[in-house]
Amino acid sequence: MILSLDHIAIAVPDLEKAIERWGKDFGLTLAGTEDVETAKTSTAFFPVPGTRIELVHPLRGTGPIVKYLEKRGGGMHHLCFAVDDIRAEMSRLQGLGYRFLSEEPSIGAHESLVVFIHPKSTDGVLVELVQHTQDGH
Repeated sequence: MILSLDHIAIAVPDLEKAIERWGKDFGLTLAGTEDVETAKTSTAFFPVPGTRIELVHPLRGTGPIVKYLEKRGGGMHHLCFAVDDIRAEMSRLQGLGYRFLSEEPSIGAHESLVVFIHPKSTDGVLVELVQHTQDGH
């Protein structure tokens, strides 16, 4: 079951400049940064009431965000919904005809389980599902 909108991800060509912009210019507090090897991204999170902004940047100049930035430049990358049981939610959505970018969830930021729904299934919007670990990230 979907629990909440977990975060809105924004692809950024320069992570440090984006961190400064979202922190200084918009007055948001940086909760931390993390390199996610499995996704080949460097991330930064800014909590806002009810959700978070996640900045995503290519880790060491590789990974899928590179292609996204080359094609579109910076901008909204995906929406992420927190779920209570990622495999059950995948099964339910597959039964409704949704396609996923992978057959199994992988490890994402904060050691959570993540999976992406193919944008062709969601009117062109990349949607991520996340099941958080016990520590609540």
